[in-house]
Amino acid sequence: MTIITSVTAVIGCSYRLLCFIFLRVIPTRLAQPLLPLLFSLHALGLAIYVRTVQACDQCATETKVGFNEKTPSPPRARKRYRDLLDTLICLPSISKRVNLTNIVINIGLLIAAAEFAFTPFFDNASDVVFTRVGAVYPDGAKVVVRYPLPPSQNASVSILWREAARRSTNDTRWQQGPAVNLTQDLDWVSTAKIEGLWPQTSYEYILAGNDQTPLPYPPYPIQFTTFPDPRLDTGTDFHFVVSSCITPNFPYRGPSYRNAIHGFDLLASKIAPSHSTLHTPANDSETLHTPAVDFLLFLGDFIYADVPVYIGDEKEAYRRLYRRNYQSPSFRKIYEHIPIFHTYDDHEIINNYIGEDNDSKIPFPNAADAFKIYTADANYDSVHNGQFYYQFQRGDAAFFVMDTRRYRSGMEDSNFSTRSMLGELQLSALLFWLSEVNSTATFKFVVSSVPFTTLWSHDAQFDSWAGFPSERRLLLDTFHSVPNVFILSGDRHEFAAIQFNGEDVKSHPVYEFSTSPLSMFYIPFVRTLAPRSKENVTRMRVEKLQTENGTELVGFTQEVPAEDVLKYLPIGNYKWSDIRVDTTNASKPLLYLETFIDGASAYNFTIEGSPLEKDLPVAIGASVTDSLREIFHKIGLTTNRWL
Repeated sequence: MTIITSVTAVIGCSYRLLCFIFLRVIPTRLAQPLLPLLFSLHALGLAIYVRTVQACDQCATETKVGFNEKTPSPPRARKRYRDLLDTLICLPSISKRVNLTNIVINIGLLIAAAEFAFTPFFDNASDVVFTRVGAVYPDGAKVVVRYPLPPSQNASVSILWREAARRSTNDTRWQQGPAVNLTQDLDWVSTAKIEGLWPQTSYEYILAGNDQTPLPYPPYPIQFTTFPDPRLDTGTDFHFVVSSCITPNFPYRGPSYRNAIHGFDLLASKIAPSHSTLHTPANDSETLHTPAVDFLLFLGDFIYADVPVYIGDEKEAYRRLYRRNYQSPSFRKIYEHIPIFHTYDDHEIINNYIGEDNDSKIPFPNAADAFKIYTADANYDSVHNGQFYYQFQRGDAAFFVMDTRRYRSGMEDSNFSTRSMLGELQLSALLFWLSEVNSTATFKFVVSSVPFTTLWSHDAQFDSWAGFPSERRLLLDTFHSVPNVFILSGDRHEFAAIQFNGEDVKSHPVYEFSTSPLSMFYIPFVRTLAPRSKENVTRMRVEKLQTENGTELVGFTQEVPAEDVLKYLPIGNYKWSDIRVDTTNASKPLLYLETFIDGASAYNFTIEGSPLEKDLPVAIGASVTDSLREIFHKIGLTTNRWL
């Protein structure tokens, strides 16, 4: 009897703990088989206990025939306390009410877990309508439209645009923009580019049918501001936000929140407080709130195709997950008000995906199809056709967004010196871009979906750049030869600011800011980042000292970590970093980082960069050492083709 009671209680408590972990801590795929199993075992344990008690009572009754004295019942208050305790610790009880309460609680938890896990299968969001701005240029902008139309209508929507300032001058005429052709084959999604615009000017657009009649969506004009002309030597001052990793309704808050992505709600309240009260303007002279940031740079895991349940590798399965996010009222507060530029990571495909330069590898074709029509087409065009990596420039800040999944070498390649994450074509594009912007952009941002540092443990040792040491060393040594290089990454569901130190006294420091998740899980009480690297580098430090001969410069050598953690913030389900670039004072360019966790400011960091020296040689090859050239040749690259 004691064994049945103990085992049933342990199973019941394990079930409820796993439900809590699955719904509130981490939506592990282990819950799929374990939750139904533990639920069934606990119910079976209750049934066995009740039958055993009934059998024992019957036996006791038969042996006490003629004995009329009743066993005194415990006081009612103590009984209620005992019943509550039995319910909390899942103990089987002789009380039908306690057993029924336990079963009802467990059924409720199972329904909640099933609702969270299987919502993507029955909520296909097929009717969602949206539009947003993607890539922004000094003279144009890309616009994405999804507008499912009845078969009786011509599947074409026109974009009408005008300068936002025209409202105040009573010039309300709309300019004819491009038409987007919508087809069911592409899930009613299409991207077009508005061209012929002026730099650093605010515009707005609406959607219209073939007869130029405005469509009911969007209910108010969508606004955007073109980028400044990078050829103008005036400096720049702007903000952008960076983060990654989102899943609707996690941590789980109930079925009424199934479309909510709370991280976007928090972000919207910070970058544009009026988002919660947006409405259709009463007249053309009324203006909408201008967002506090220029764009959002999203670093991957925009969907989770395999968490908590793998939705399947069909085109429709992947497209459905994108539609679900776009129907979220939380996300709508963001994408209708600021441009978004994307890269992708593994969960847009499947966990820890390795492409091996094989576009036919399952499930990449169907996953890439959904990523392309919903996000990649709206990004900046790659320098190479058909690629997902790209580059862009905002004033004198330049960005290169990498593709870290499609070309990475397989794990069976045990020779680390030949393993590549980027592939030869992308690596050459990155280095050529760096040689160009070295003399044209003050700050250079290299964007990676996975961390560049080697300090994260567990699967990061093979899934991040730590698993590609030769290519990583090549890039890091090159980054050290260029001033003001910053790496932006995500993936780990934690925040870290890392400083990389070079061996040469002339080496420029390189910084990495890794920020995630925007709205997903983190694991409490687990720390996965080492505080510094085991590898040290010797640096020369020069100080002014007073000697008998006056002030002299004296050199000292010091050992410093090759990688050093400046800040580590593992906690929080909702994280993003706001980065401000200010180069209006050319002799003192500044970068400000402010990281938010759960909606509150958690970390501030300011860096004074090196002024731009426009007379520097534009070829990075001049700074690549002989040892680096040997590494190039070892991994099969011929450097003279692009250095």
